[in-house]
Amino acid sequence: MRVSVPESSTVVREKRMSLNEPLTGPGVQKTLHFGVFEVMGPQVGGTYSWAHPRSQGLSYLDPQHWIRMVRILEDTGFDFLFFAGGYGYPLIDGDLPRVAVEKGINFPSLDPDYLIPILAQHTDRLGFVITQSTGLDHPVQLARRFSTLDHLTNGRIGWNIVTGASQNAIADVFGHASMVPHDTRYEMAAEYVELASRLWETGWDDDAFVGDSAAGVFAQRGGVHRVTYDGEHYRSRGYFGSPPSQQRTPVLFQAGTSPAGRAFAAANAECVFVQGTTPARTASAVADIRRLAAEAGRDPHALKLMVGLTVFVGETEADALRYESEFDAMQTDEIVASLYAGNTGIDLLALDPDKTLHQVLDAGGPIGQMGTSNIDRFLGDDAPTVREILDQLRGRGTRGFRIVGSPVQVADQIEALIAATDLDGFLIEPVYPPHDLEDFGRLVLPILRERGRLRDGEVGNTLRARLSEVPGNDRLGSAHPVLATSAAVN
Repeated sequence: MRVSVPESSTVVREKRMSLNEPLTGPGVQKTLHFGVFEVMGPQVGGTYSWAHPRSQGLSYLDPQHWIRMVRILEDTGFDFLFFAGGYGYPLIDGDLPRVAVEKGINFPSLDPDYLIPILAQHTDRLGFVITQSTGLDHPVQLARRFSTLDHLTNGRIGWNIVTGASQNAIADVFGHASMVPHDTRYEMAAEYVELASRLWETGWDDDAFVGDSAAGVFAQRGGVHRVTYDGEHYRSRGYFGSPPSQQRTPVLFQAGTSPAGRAFAAANAECVFVQGTTPARTASAVADIRRLAAEAGRDPHALKLMVGLTVFVGETEADALRYESEFDAMQTDEIVASLYAGNTGIDLLALDPDKTLHQVLDAGGPIGQMGTSNIDRFLGDDAPTVREILDQLRGRGTRGFRIVGSPVQVADQIEALIAATDLDGFLIEPVYPPHDLEDFGRLVLPILRERGRLRDGEVGNTLRARLSEVPGNDRLGSAHPVLATSAAVN
């Protein structure tokens, strides 16, 4: 969605806050956080842009492409680089559509995990978030992987928890007989996160590691504990062989927007991604997640809520509008339909364009097992027609809000979105990487910094400390519901 700022809106420019000033409360200007949403593929967002002269998307196999990007992000003040991931891909009628292959729409992709140690060597402050599903391997395997990455990044790693989008493709690739029901995936995810967190947080005491060469003692046996877990979906009763990293538990990210997804995010996540549909709907989703977090016994304002943001910015408004129009001209109905089918199982081009998605419900279609949030948003009394859905999603794909303009116009629109939604920040979704990321960092972030909206991270800060804006806040904390449950059980 393209967002404009009403002419009557005003932007309050306050002095930059010191680290000792309160971070929340009436009259306190919110510090904003910015990440970058990427994939290890030719382009991100389910849209077509890698062939544009400004894009270097075809360089995604070259580590130097990513090294250049992370240096830009760190130097200009971004908080983290986020990698989406997974084994899914668009499917229409059970087959990989031609347009997905020809235009590179969510296909192909590689595993970004192996990039992180390389990129960490070229940065000191930037965080890294990678996506791992809760349904493809055992929590012990994932726990060791993230402990390793947290050690190698010196505490700058985060885990984006997904329960398995594109379930139809995953079922095919892994040979599953059928898809796991949507709400069951979240039940499994809750157990998965709980077991992984117990391994990270309770497997070793803080003083278990000794490392005394003279005495020949590596660790204290009494400080290493068996972790016993007997859930409905996952079980374990062994010792966690990975010594604690700086954060122990990676920062927990989640993006569920269905009712089950929101409840899971409110109970587990530290940073939640919500859908950027309209400011009003986004504000409602933000308020609902904060309410659910409070009901789970958490500080609702400790959660960082963010949304995807596509930005077309140039030295002038005319430059930005040109970048936008060139991008829009590259998009087609086929691209929209392939992406939507991969997420929901619904082929929009096979439906009556003058009717709403209720025609799928009436025909007993797959609603309820696939990407429910991308279906529910188009239902209701004011549901758009299929033709209107195609037009609305053209150039949008999985992207969130869209803003266009000069640097000051973009900064104003960002602040207006924050005021309207109570969000805490944005995931910038590049169109022409790394050029548009460099433009945003060079042209927009200095304006927001001058307005007191950014607090730069320091070398040695963990990702958790940076996002919480509290130096030294490296650990998940015993108040987190997962660990509170563990304490009650143990």
